[in-house]
Amino acid sequence: MNFTGNTIFITGGGSGIGRALAEELHKRGNKVIISGRRKSHLNSVTKANPGIEAIELDIADPDSIKVVAKKLVAEHPDLNVLINNAGIMEPDQAAGIVDDELLVSTVMTNLLGPIRLTSALVDQLKSRRGVIVYNTSVLGFVPLAVTAVYSATKAALHSYVLSQRFLLRERGVRVLEMAPPWVRTELMNSQEAEQAMPLDQFISETVKVLGTDADEILVEAAKPLRANPGPEEHALVNGFNQQMLRLFTTNQA
Repeated sequence: MNFTGNTIFITGGGSGIGRALAEELHKRGNKVIISGRRKSHLNSVTKANPGIEAIELDIADPDSIKVVAKKLVAEHPDLNVLINNAGIMEPDQAAGIVDDELLVSTVMTNLLGPIRLTSALVDQLKSRRGVIVYNTSVLGFVPLAVTAVYSATKAALHSYVLSQRFLLRERGVRVLEMAPPWVRTELMNSQEAEQAMPLDQFISETVKVLGTDADEILVEAAKPLRANPGPEEHALVNGFNQQMLRLFTTNQA
């Protein structure tokens, strides 16, 4: 990905990975537009980074997506990069009764939202021979049992990426997948988690990989989990979840 002169739209840009990535790409000479549901967060980003623009978007609302997509194409005809970053992560009960509101909101936000938004902007991106980026997770390859729904949405999004990449392979549009490991963000209140990767380190490594021809944007810490799926994947999944349960239990004690 060429790092300068792009017009980039980033969802979930008010905090965490989205904000940090928006600020880094802005510094590198790109026009960056961020979106999110929390206006106060968006205002905080634009105030701290003159030149970044913001637009309110509820990624779980199809009508909001249509309105924002139309506005983006009209006001930013050079738009050539879409980074699908918005997501929510909540603990659930796969061994019991899953809260239906949690189930629906997670699937709407993490899976249907990115698919709908990309669909709304795909003709624009084709016309610019652009780039589509999806922020999935290593949990799409090694699910975290206590966030089973979240993990499942990321696995589904990975599958969708593979199909879309194949179908757009001759249209000049690159389809990239960014699969972070555990990073210090607001998700699951991980800002202070010692075991999680510092956000600035994650962004630094990610940007380096974005500058290559890689289709999967993986930092070093993500690679062992990304490589896990296969006939023998159960052992690592079980061991990973036993370790995480011990960690969560210790932190909550």
